Amino acid sequence: MSTFDEIYEKIKEYPTIILHRHASPDPDAIGSQAGLARSLQEKFPDKRILCAGENDEGDLAWINTMDKVTKKDYEGALVITTDTANTSRISNKLYREGSFLIKIDHHPDVDPYADMSYVDPDAPAASQIIVDFINAEKLPLPEEVAYPLYAGIVGDTGRFMYPETSAHTFDVVAQLARTGINITEIARNISDVTFAQAKLQAAVLDYMTVDPCGAAYAVLMQKDLKKLGITDDQASVTVSTPGRIKDIKAWNVFVEKPDGTFRVHYRSKGPVINKLAEKHDGGGHALASGANAKDMDEVKQIFAEVVEVTKKYNEEHE
Repeated sequence: MSTFDEIYEKIKEYPTIILHRHASPDPDAIGSQAGLARSLQEKFPDKRILCAGENDEGDLAWINTMDKVTKKDYEGALVITTDTANTSRISNKLYREGSFLIKIDHHPDVDPYADMSYVDPDAPAASQIIVDFINAEKLPLPEEVAYPLYAGIVGDTGRFMYPETSAHTFDVVAQLARTGINITEIARNISDVTFAQAKLQAAVLDYMTVDPCGAAYAVLMQKDLKKLGITDDQASVTVSTPGRIKDIKAWNVFVEKPDGTFRVHYRSKGPVINKLAEKHDGGGHALASGANAKDMDEVKQIFAEVVEVTKKYNEEHE
């Protein structure tokens, strides 16, 4: 793994820097990308610094929107990915056209795809790593840089609920808050849902199947989403809903995509589920991961695997 100093020296070499994040982004993906881009632009006003993606930020456009990039922009450019564990998840495949690739991430490094990388799986958010990088290299951290980074940390820690949250995390968010950002506005933007999304959250409980071991799953089909006027990306608001039920220990929410395949969300309160996600073109954290399923047969297989690890977890924690 490279050091912050080594990454910073590489950044100084390039007149054009293009930052990518993962597809179907969450607040940490957009927040870490935008925060680093804005800080570097403040430090190097003569560099051309762009945020690239497939314009799939949806309800998260309040954090940042993407720049228009073309293949020509990548000639002689440095590409940096943030919050993106593997190449299949990188939004906008033009990232391959750059001259050098740096990966900054907090997911387990199962796909070490970059020329240079900094990966800390103990960090609760890629945005926290970006703050550490900014501090280490004495880069600018004004309000407009702090805003997306704070959003990223709040989003990926589940409002400081998840186990990777540490005392250092609170030191970092305190530093960001001192810049003058509106933390109430950020919290509301992350938590607010449309009336249609609220209806879908309630419907998940009706669709949900619960195994006696404490594993559960719900399948959201395109017809359900269309009835409410919700896209498959907007349906991600339902992912945490089963976890609010006391006896559920691990769960999946399967969201059908327009092509008939499924986006798979894994969540857990104890059983380790990221290794399961890796079997299905995915990955992530021990208690929060994502994957893909090609059809209902794979959906059933995935849930059977979640039931198995939940039963094993119960046996080990009796």
